Amino acid sequence: MDQYLEFAANHMLLMTALLFSFFLLIFTELRRKAGGLVNVEPQDAVKLINNDAVVLDLRSPEAFAKGHIVNAKNIPFDELGAKNEKLEGLRSKPIVAVCDSGMTSSRAVTQLRKSGFQSVYGLKGGIAGWTQANLPLVTARKTRKKS
Repeated sequence: MDQYLEFAANHMLLMTALLFSFFLLIFTELRRKAGGLVNVEPQDAVKLINNDAVVLDLRSPEAFAKGHIVNAKNIPFDELGAKNEKLEGLRSKPIVAVCDSGMTSSRAVTQLRKSGFQSVYGLKGGIAGWTQANLPLVTARKTRKKS
């Protein structure tokens, strides 16, 4: 213990930087939690999806057709405000918002929480993070016509 105190006394600048970094980290995490902005890792998103969460894909229909998470609903971010009535039935379910890189989904989470949705999460890293975690995507398929 004496060695630690001696080190701290001899390296005040390093100790000050360490303490500053520690408090900055704590402050940032508390601010993020207070803001209600919760990003989940892809593995945690899978757990939410398995527990009946709805995946809301905020990308364009073209990007959605190239590959999306199974059973995802495609509502582009710029249409999100106009289609809130379409989401009204989902208030009781958790929602995982997905975009390309995770930036747009953060804004969508904030917007949906202001609209009264409680369990809304953004996918950390977006679809890029999802594919980087080697999780599957579904591509648009041709559907058979019923005769």
